[in-house]
Amino acid sequence: MKFILPSVRGIEVENGMLEFMEKGGPIMWLILACSVISSAVFLERVVYFRRISVRVGEFVRGLAVLIRGRNFGEAQMEAAATRGPVQRVVHAAIVHHSAPREELKEIVQEAGQLEVPKLERRLGMLATLAFVTPMLGLLGTVAGLIKAFSTMSAASGLASSAEISNGIYQALLTTAAGIAVSIPTAICYAFINSRVNSAMHDIERAGIEVVSLIVESRERPEIIEFDEARKSAGGR
Repeated sequence: MKFILPSVRGIEVENGMLEFMEKGGPIMWLILACSVISSAVFLERVVYFRRISVRVGEFVRGLAVLIRGRNFGEAQMEAAATRGPVQRVVHAAIVHHSAPREELKEIVQEAGQLEVPKLERRLGMLATLAFVTPMLGLLGTVAGLIKAFSTMSAASGLASSAEISNGIYQALLTTAAGIAVSIPTAICYAFINSRVNSAMHDIERAGIEVVSLIVESRERPEIIEFDEARKSAGGR
């Protein structure tokens, strides 16, 4: 009996959902489709940002030793070892380490701009779904009210309360479903948008720090300092 009870409850819930979908009319299926799409987009974006996440401070500190030692080959390999927007921007700067400072800044900026579409992918879809689902609910509301009044008109004002309530019930169901899907979709959009802004900030920070490290390594290379110290010691 312990094992049968959950399955019975599951069947009851499933039947209740089907009943809601049928009484809500065709628009309920459109709202359900919007819910499925928004959930899939949100999960895909969460996995994507989790995969590309990087601790910028630790990453740049690891490259700083190599860049200050002018070991740009190993620094390139380190930056290319993992895939992500921050790593790609840093790799572009290290590859062109011999370029002037202003040119390096432009390279980093262009590389960062190329990453923006990847970060904002499907973000517009979430915004559209958050806007469309309440409109679908409103459309269902209007359709339900039209159904209720047409029933009254067909019955010359003598329609039963059950017949009228079907149209009103449809109107309320679609309105509630549209709002129920729109609110979490809007929250998901805000969350993903914040992750996009955070990733863009990380790209800018990493690019600025790497450019500064490359320029600093050119201005005060360790090899020259060692040669000067050796010459001054030999001249005494």
